[in-house]
Amino acid sequence: MTKADIVPAWKTILLGRKPLLSIEITKECPLRCPGCYAYEPAHLGGSVTLRQLSDYRGPALVDAVLALVRQHRPLHVSLVGGEPLVRYRELGSILPQLEKMRVEVQLVTSAVRPIPREWANLRNLHLVVSVDGLQPEHDERRKPATYDKILQHILGHSVIIHCTVTNQMVGRINYLAEFCRYWSERAEVRKIWFSLFTPQQGDVSPERLGPAERKSVIAEIAGLRRLFPKLYAPEVVLQGFLAPPDSPAECIFARTTTCVSADLSTEVLPCQFGGQPVCSQCGCIASAGLAAIGRFRLAGMVPISSIFAASLRIGQIVRDRSVATPRTESGASLDPKSGVTQAE
Repeated sequence: MTKADIVPAWKTILLGRKPLLSIEITKECPLRCPGCYAYEPAHLGGSVTLRQLSDYRGPALVDAVLALVRQHRPLHVSLVGGEPLVRYRELGSILPQLEKMRVEVQLVTSAVRPIPREWANLRNLHLVVSVDGLQPEHDERRKPATYDKILQHILGHSVIIHCTVTNQMVGRINYLAEFCRYWSERAEVRKIWFSLFTPQQGDVSPERLGPAERKSVIAEIAGLRRLFPKLYAPEVVLQGFLAPPDSPAECIFARTTTCVSADLSTEVLPCQFGGQPVCSQCGCIASAGLAAIGRFRLAGMVPISSIFAASLRIGQIVRDRSVATPRTESGASLDPKSGVTQAE
């Protein structure tokens, strides 16, 4: 969400809806990446893990996802996992329907399998390919989604390369510059994004950045903007990395996004990371950008974050007064999990 999206997002919130929806579309993934938050034991609160959920497949998944989108009526949907391409057949039906609904879609993938060529014709689809550093490190962490596989599987598409910077990348001089140079030279790549590793409470993993490393990385990314035009690192995002929200209650991204896990009913809280993220060390690019936008003052006086907070309170009142079960145009009720319309 950019400054241009603020007005439609604000209107959506006032109607009692969150403008952003994130769906873990499957619990399955052929990768076992170190540091993956989705498969951490506490991701869904500790009582159940992502792999223990019952998820959907086939026509039932198509119907349930579309019903969920109709229920929430978001401006933007993120499809994550698991690995979404495990359900590429179902996505072949879901994505064109979301385009007809005029919903912007971000699909986050490891590109472990070929991305269907026909998806390149979907104007609302934004493909984000996760890459964990340069080839030697990435191939070790993300096999079988190796560099060679990614290069084969993104052919014919326009993709965003997203790298989460971890502590292991910090010790090597010009590591991020080499990364930007490699992917900038690929015709299929239209943007490069960097996030910073976001730890959970009690995390002592090698991925975790210390305060000094974090500041160093942010300064390095700022310097790379001039060298690599494809690198998306505006000042607003870098400032958000330097001063992330202190808690989920203060995070615009967390408060405006509904995150749903693979059974399409379990909510991921307090944000897409689940568990107990260390907000003071948040490195989410979306959270950083919205945090900095929230500090922008309209007419030099009122922070946008204050307007969002007030709008969210009004929206909650609207939701509390509305009928809990969504309705079709005919007045029949809609079961958001099964997608089955039930007559009155």
